[in-house]
Amino acid sequence: MAITISRLARWKQEGRVIAMLTAWDYLSAQLVDAAGADIILVGDSLAMPVLGYDTTVPVTLEEMLHHARAVRRGVKNALVVFDLPFLSYQASTAAAIQSAGRALKEAGAQAVKLEGGYEAITATVRALTQAGIPVMGHVGMTPQSVNQFGGFRQQGKTPESSDRIFKEAIALEKSGAFAIVLEHIPAELAQEISTALSIPTIGIGAGPHCNGQVLVTSDLWGLSAWQPPFAKKYLNLREQAITAAQQFCDQVRDQQFP
Repeated sequence: MAITISRLARWKQEGRVIAMLTAWDYLSAQLVDAAGADIILVGDSLAMPVLGYDTTVPVTLEEMLHHARAVRRGVKNALVVFDLPFLSYQASTAAAIQSAGRALKEAGAQAVKLEGGYEAITATVRALTQAGIPVMGHVGMTPQSVNQFGGFRQQGKTPESSDRIFKEAIALEKSGAFAIVLEHIPAELAQEISTALSIPTIGIGAGPHCNGQVLVTSDLWGLSAWQPPFAKKYLNLREQAITAAQQFCDQVRDQQFP
């Protein structure tokens, strides 16, 4: 059965935990959807393991749309969320509506995600939801701000930053967000936010008290050369894939294949 935003809201009230993973093409989307993920995020995280960028900042809207179209073709049940890339929504509300509208209209996404909870962003969330575009928020460690943070560092460790992140989450809900990603913040803060909000929280490196959890699928499968310390590797497909390719090359050179 297809996952909807209203079902996610109901699950929050029922205490049913939400599983969210990323996908970047038709094949990865098929596999993650078949595994039973509730939400599939076409994450701008694909910038690094898929496109070879150092951070998520360089990935463009056109690149994201290209990957999202392939993902959508591979999904039958999960809710598909499109990660709006850096500078596709910050410049103006009109730019945000245009970018988000393209994600739904051209790529078939069912919602968009954007980072931050400061006043200009909450105004954008309000405008998007009023235009009929569902929005997932994202606070804490926001990767598009990595240069401002000075690296992928945990946020919310001081009373001031903790209070700011809490207020941002509250403001995003009031602006119409249907869910919020909490990334790389103390578990106590994530629990406080999850209790205060009526919408689901999805944690990544934010402890066990969120209403759901998300991982970057290339980290989960062990495909990435680097992954954050809070990511869990369930397989080491990178090593297995290299070994298999080496075996093929060796057998070809030794004339054992075909």
